[in-house]
Order: sequence, then C-alpha cells, then structure tokens
Amino acid sequence: MRQGVRLGLDPGDARIGVARSDPSGLLATPVETVKRGRGDLARIAELVAEEQDGDPERVLEVVVGLPRSLSGGEGPAAAKVREWAGRLARVIAPVPVRLADERLTTVSAEAMLRDRGRLGAKRRAVVDQAAAVVILQHALDTERASGTAPGEIIEEST
Repeated sequence: MRQGVRLGLDPGDARIGVARSDPSGLLATPVETVKRGRGDLARIAELVAEEQDGDPERVLEVVVGLPRSLSGGEGPAAAKVREWAGRLARVIAPVPVRLADERLTTVSAEAMLRDRGRLGAKRRAVVDQAAAVVILQHALDTERASGTAPGEIIEEST
C-alpha cells in the first residue's frame, strides 16, 4: 500500500463532496462540500495545499468519482466529469488525478445516512461528502487488495 494522504471527490452538478484518507491509506473521512461552479477548482486546490501542510509529497493523489451506467458505459455525465477532472489536474499539478468508478456510491451514501437517522435537509447537506467517502474508501480497499493504484490517471488538459 502506497503511503500518503489521498483526497476523494464526488463531483455533481451543484456540489462536490470531498473526503480525505489518513496517511497510511486505511480510512476515508468526510471533509466538506464545495459549491460547484466558479471557484470550485481553486477551493479544491486550497484543500490539497492544506493537506500538503508544507510537504508537496504528502498528498499522493486526488481520486475523482466517474459516473458510469450500471453496464459500465459512459454517458454525458461521465464526459463532463472527465473534462472537469482534466482541468483539475492542470490546477493541482504535479499532484496526480485519478478517475475511479462511482457506480451506486450516492445510493450507498444515502442509505447509510438514512440508516443512521439523518433525514431530509440534514441528509442532503452531507450526502455529497458521504459519497466522496464511499468513492475514496473503495479506491483504498481496491489498492490494498490488488496492490495497484486505483482507477485511471488523468492527463492534464490545456
């Protein structure tokens, strides 16, 4: 298992859920929800810098959830995420950005929050963060089981 903090992102049309891992890559925890739109890439870059805490090697990568259909195909939502992730990669370089399959993560996050008694507006306020936790935890567990980095690396777009 590679050592280093990872950030996990669940980009939606209105909000971006953010999660982080511990430096050993064992556990993902929620961080915040970033409003999507003007300034979102800058805020994510700030969060990366905060996690680096003066050490550019501390943040290993940012894992972005890629919305695929149940059959594994990619539609317009996946294309938008790929384009956004490319811009993010340029902003936070040299920190790598990876895309990881996020099928059913929001559904899983909503069910988990509902089971814990979070209802209505309280659940909506944190579901994006919970989805980011699910995406990142899955990536961590996959790497631990396989020994290889999760998802696919994104090249910086211009």
